[in-house]
Amino acid sequence: MQKECVLLHGWGMNQGVWHQLLPKLATLKSDYVFKALDLPGFGQNDFLPEPYTLENVAKSIVKEITDQTCIIAWSLGGLVALYIAKHWPEKVSKIVMVASSPYFTQQDNWPGIKVEVLDNFVVQLQRNTQKTIERFLAIQALGSEHAKEDIKALKLSINDHPDPNPIALQAGLNILLNDDLRNEFSTLSVPVYGIFGRLDSLVPKEAIKCMHDLNPRFESQILNKASHAPFISHSDEFITALKRYV
Repeated sequence: MQKECVLLHGWGMNQGVWHQLLPKLATLKSDYVFKALDLPGFGQNDFLPEPYTLENVAKSIVKEITDQTCIIAWSLGGLVALYIAKHWPEKVSKIVMVASSPYFTQQDNWPGIKVEVLDNFVVQLQRNTQKTIERFLAIQALGSEHAKEDIKALKLSINDHPDPNPIALQAGLNILLNDDLRNEFSTLSVPVYGIFGRLDSLVPKEAIKCMHDLNPRFESQILNKASHAPFISHSDEFITALKRYV
């Protein structure tokens, strides 16, 4: 019997971001059946845990996956995957983190997103949700050699699904700002891999080295011309990288 490989999206998005990739994944000679899920409050998933915390988001996703699931997790989804693997290790066979990090906020000893940038997103989100999401899309494509096309592809992918719930958006930013899973990442009992874009401004390449220092068993690949959404901007290279892990 084939096992499941679940794909988790990032902040402000939904499972639609994976739909162009799923047909290519289906052609892989793999032990897994691939499916994409919506995080709570995003896309078709209208469930809102109370309070909306990383722990409660992870609990809701755990109910939707079988034992020994492979999780491919992009950006914010990576934090959810790490939390599940730490607290329900029987549910996870391996994690592939895509442009993700156990801690997204920049600190003196940790490369990441500047606190003021995330704080500004929190403020802007309360004023104009749509513009804030569009600005976040633009940041994700920074550095890509075809940034405009990447942004357009992301918009098209997510627009076929319901708009995200404002509570989920606000709470998701708080998770990116505050949740630190570096200790969990360093002590994981399941294999964890990473695929990154060298031009990513949200998960800078310096953070990848720090992740290797935290967990010597961690394996990663960097796509030289990709940014924060390598599975969209460089899907063929992404599939080639993914083959090593699934």
